[in-house]
Amino acid sequence: MNTLDMFRLDQKIAIVTGGYGLYGKNISRALAEAGATVIIASRNKDKCQVYADTLVSEGYKAIGASVDLSDESSVDAFIDGVVKDHGRIDILVNNAVLREGMADLEQCTVEGWEKAQKVNSTGLMLITKRTIMYMKEQKDGSIINISSIQGVRGPRFVVYEGTDMSSGLNYTYDKWGMIGLTKWVANKYGKYNIRCNSISPGGYIAQEKPEFESFYGNYKKLTPLGRFADDDDIKGPVVFLASQASKYITGDNIMLDGGWTSW
Repeated sequence: MNTLDMFRLDQKIAIVTGGYGLYGKNISRALAEAGATVIIASRNKDKCQVYADTLVSEGYKAIGASVDLSDESSVDAFIDGVVKDHGRIDILVNNAVLREGMADLEQCTVEGWEKAQKVNSTGLMLITKRTIMYMKEQKDGSIINISSIQGVRGPRFVVYEGTDMSSGLNYTYDKWGMIGLTKWVANKYGKYNIRCNSISPGGYIAQEKPEFESFYGNYKKLTPLGRFADDDDIKGPVVFLASQASKYITGDNIMLDGGWTSW
């Protein structure tokens, strides 16, 4: 196969949860630009459809959809619906994250903790489980989990000095667990030609705000490339892991952090 053709996703059906969010938009666009039909999904179907319409207007294939990861019946209906409409699922990108209830340990509440876990842990399990049922029948599929630098390192609280910002305990817990799930799924389902990998991005901001200048400066000093991720940085790794270009890679975690974790 021609090298560039290995990266093409023509005729592929891809799902992106949280597909209109900060990283989600770039992930959805990347898969669409590579030729896939992208199902952009979240609890808010209207926002997903607006972004899907934007991609369609540019000549790509995209559809907005609704799924509530905290509701098993919603997950089941969503995945079954995608297969009914498109015949298969080739790519699942688990990008959605619920940040409500995230707090420092001493401010954590049972209610807030469990609310986040219902999406970030249980919801992740549910949609992966349901998708794999179909991927097993196909004997093919790629699952990509969007973790974080905080899924491989403890947070550096020094970057928040001089601000009222912090990093919630829930987020670190969830993202470490996501990488563990990635490796478990990869090892269990490799015999069905199902690959599962994760990407651990560092900081990404759409636009810097003056009130967070101290945080921005601290973060850049601790990043060898001296900057945050931009809109394009996640696109290449996502397409790579979704495509035949990575057909012998599974159970891996790609660091997308400008060198943050290389110190």
